[in-house]
Amino acid sequence: MLYLLRKIMFPFSLIYALVVYLRNFLYDTGVFTSKSYKTPTICVGNLSVGGTGKTPMTEFLIRMLQGKRVAILSRGYRRKSKGFMLATPKSGVLDLGDEPYQMFRKFPHVSIAVDGDRREGIEQLETLVGPDVILLDDAFQHRRVKPSFSILLTAFNQLYVDDWYLPTGNLRDAKKEAHRADVIIVTKCPKDLPVSERERIRKKIKPKPNQVVLFASLSYAETFSDGAGMVLEYNGLTDKKVALVTGIAAPEPLVMHLKSQGVVFEHLKFGDHHHFTESEIQQFSAYDIILTTEKDFVRLAGQVDGLYFLEIAHQFNDDDKAVLKKAIANLV
Repeated sequence: MLYLLRKIMFPFSLIYALVVYLRNFLYDTGVFTSKSYKTPTICVGNLSVGGTGKTPMTEFLIRMLQGKRVAILSRGYRRKSKGFMLATPKSGVLDLGDEPYQMFRKFPHVSIAVDGDRREGIEQLETLVGPDVILLDDAFQHRRVKPSFSILLTAFNQLYVDDWYLPTGNLRDAKKEAHRADVIIVTKCPKDLPVSERERIRKKIKPKPNQVVLFASLSYAETFSDGAGMVLEYNGLTDKKVALVTGIAAPEPLVMHLKSQGVVFEHLKFGDHHHFTESEIQQFSAYDIILTTEKDFVRLAGQVDGLYFLEIAHQFNDDDKAVLKKAIANLV
């Protein structure tokens, strides 16, 4: 049904494509201006709507930049607050949005800020924090800021070169805008991706001479966490009534991973960044264990018994990791 509806909406995708083209044309010709900043800024983004692993990539960069004074700027999608907000111990998930709050819980030493106006957010961070580097989360299409370095993500099973504009496809920006990226990372790849497959994808992407294409797979934690120091082993799920609750754009890799580990569960799938209602939360009580993603966990914590999340991270081979590390080191 959804597939058919998307096909019917094709004329609207042409209108959307025209708007995107005109907007980029106005920036390319200088009618609209992009602003650079003295603080090095690293943009992490994509051309599609979600599902490429932007938050795990931002977390990967935080770890890579250990020893530097790092700040993160996000728009804080679906937060209840307005304007610029710098995270403090009193901040909650509704103040920051789920992904910024997730990172704030994991990296309390990092300055986390949210602001829909990226220029205003950067200027506030420079004044209040004075960071060595600012990571711009989900900012590739925000051209009012010209980042020092751009990382473009695209999922292995849905490369941007094979996609189409919203609402028929998932593209929110033009494919040709990939030329603005310094690094293109193909995420969610199968482990041990053959060299021949890497080369096939590179040829399909057709990177510019100044661009590099890297490949990353997802790595899952060996145990589930309740966020308070308690862990749950996979064998602890035996003979339990288990539900997997997801409110993310692309839960399929997690579903496949759990099945590969022999976990028997019922998948309760919700839309990306879903705000769970009281009645939905009450339904979860029918299960012994609720498994979820880290992003969903921060929205459900304290409201659901038996709640555990599985942490994920991007994993590169040694060569690709070295290339990315060198590029970042040259910047900061």
